[in-house]
Amino acid sequence: MTRIVLFTGKGGVGKSTVAAGTAALAAQAGHRTLVLSTDAAHSLADAFALVDAGSEPAEVAPGLWMQQVDAQRRFEASWADIQRYLLSVLDVAGVDPVAAEELTVLPGAEEVLALLALREQVLEGAWDVVVVDCAPTAETLRLLALPEALGWYMSRVFPAQRRIVRALKPVLTRAAGAPMPDDSVFDALERLHGELEEVRQLLSGPEASVRVVLTPEKVVLAEARRAYTTLSLFGYRVDGVVANRVFPAEGADPWRAGWVAAQAEVLGEVAESFASLPVWRSPYRTGEPVGVPAVREVAEELYGGADPVATPTGRSPLAVRRTRGGASVLRLALPGVDSADVDLARNGDDLVVTVGSYRRLLTLPQGLARLRVAAARVEDGELRVRFTEQDAGTRPEQTVRSAEGQ
Repeated sequence: MTRIVLFTGKGGVGKSTVAAGTAALAAQAGHRTLVLSTDAAHSLADAFALVDAGSEPAEVAPGLWMQQVDAQRRFEASWADIQRYLLSVLDVAGVDPVAAEELTVLPGAEEVLALLALREQVLEGAWDVVVVDCAPTAETLRLLALPEALGWYMSRVFPAQRRIVRALKPVLTRAAGAPMPDDSVFDALERLHGELEEVRQLLSGPEASVRVVLTPEKVVLAEARRAYTTLSLFGYRVDGVVANRVFPAEGADPWRAGWVAAQAEVLGEVAESFASLPVWRSPYRTGEPVGVPAVREVAEELYGGADPVATPTGRSPLAVRRTRGGASVLRLALPGVDSADVDLARNGDDLVVTVGSYRRLLTLPQGLARLRVAAARVEDGELRVRFTEQDAGTRPEQTVRSAEGQ
């Protein structure tokens, strides 16, 4: 099995350096390692002091390869059939061809297609370790939520749309005055959905984990906490936090002493916010670490002799267990939230969990789908939803405005 480690964090916190260093240290330990970037603003080549990285894996040190994905080429390969159809519709509507090209490029497509490159590399089986330098936090969260959201659409809405268009295509074409999608468009969507679902399974599996990189600043910490909650909401395991650019306390002059004190306060909050996780610290260096030896030295000091790619242990972010009384309890890790922060809704086989602006639709397994939600609460960083047998004549549609007091 390939070990997958993803690094994310607010822009500018040094995640590319940490990702590069972790990969270099893994390669030195004898693991055949690939580090790739899903960030449109690639920085890996700069971290390794390379002028021209190329879009295919290139060896930068013994056992260490690097890839900066050519998103345009991936886009053309995965989106071409769909884009051709959209361009034909916009042409009928009289949209300028140049503007039409821009309109048919999905926002965030580069990051999405970089995830497909990750899938290809893992499925090839050539690597012991794949380290991913992700886009900044907000883009990463939208990215990792996409496969499940698209899966809901593909299983609920897509089949009916395809049948309707196939049956009524001549009539719809005449009525709309624009071409209706043919099977190649639907096939392309199904193929894209299948590939993204494979990505989701890989990244939520037992061999994958996410590490959040931050600097000891209150604004950065606030974003890191939200990322931890949201990653857990979508079933991705966070196995550590990197506190980067920590000022050393020794020999501090008055100006730097102020920074040391401010960072110490934030680091205390980091320890409280991520109490169940290891927090690795990397000191602020006198020079920028560039090149394989330099970034590897950063990782050696960061992990302090521990295995940088150890497989995570502990419970999965999402689990279901049976109780002695015959009920079932679904546990979903939601660190950093209270019951009042969580909205639940039940719609048929789906349990809808909303935290802030993020919403996850959990399609319940058959064993839970036939049961009703009896209680829900957030306790010890987990949402716990208890299911019991349906009362006679009831339907499995329920709404719970929050998990508080359930």
